[in-house]
Amino acid sequence: MIDYTIYDLPEEMKNELMDLEIEFVFQPIFNADMTLCAYEALMRPGKCSIIDLISKYQEKGRLHILEVATFFGAFQEYERRGYTENVCVNSFPTEAMTDEECSAFNEAFQESKYNGIIEILEYPPNGELSWEEKKSRFSWNDLYLAVDDFGSGINDMTAVEKYKPQIVKLDRSLISNIDSDEQKRAQCKEYIDIFHEK
Repeated sequence: MIDYTIYDLPEEMKNELMDLEIEFVFQPIFNADMTLCAYEALMRPGKCSIIDLISKYQEKGRLHILEVATFFGAFQEYERRGYTENVCVNSFPTEAMTDEECSAFNEAFQESKYNGIIEILEYPPNGELSWEEKKSRFSWNDLYLAVDDFGSGINDMTAVEKYKPQIVKLDRSLISNIDSDEQKRAQCKEYIDIFHEK
């Protein structure tokens, strides 16, 4: 289980984070040429499914807790495993850590030798927070932005225009059976051409 008590965070926040009782697993992400690009951190709660956990915290207006839990927890587990590739961390489009939380994060992970990739999730609907606000609060390393699951939820061309990401991850629905679906091939080629122009 992730230990949040070791970070310079308010006691109330630490208690809320520890109550989550979560672990992280890591999914490899490959480039088109099949070289390893990064590992994506995936939260695994012990008490319920991840969908139920997100729904519960969204209803309470407490997604911020999950945002903080994801950044600190994913990096803690990543370093414990000794990985050195880039690490992808999911981030809600409506949330950003506070200056104080980012200061504690920067202090804890400033010696990290890999890059972080912030993946903007396709839910909940966009708030006013921008990529610039998220990025400005991290000083420890270069951060890249990815739009996750492009083609689903709110992650469409509007999101690409807004965030101007370095990475666009296509939703599985766009490429499933692409080998036998001419329409999907044409659609994906159109998207790729647009991305190259930007």
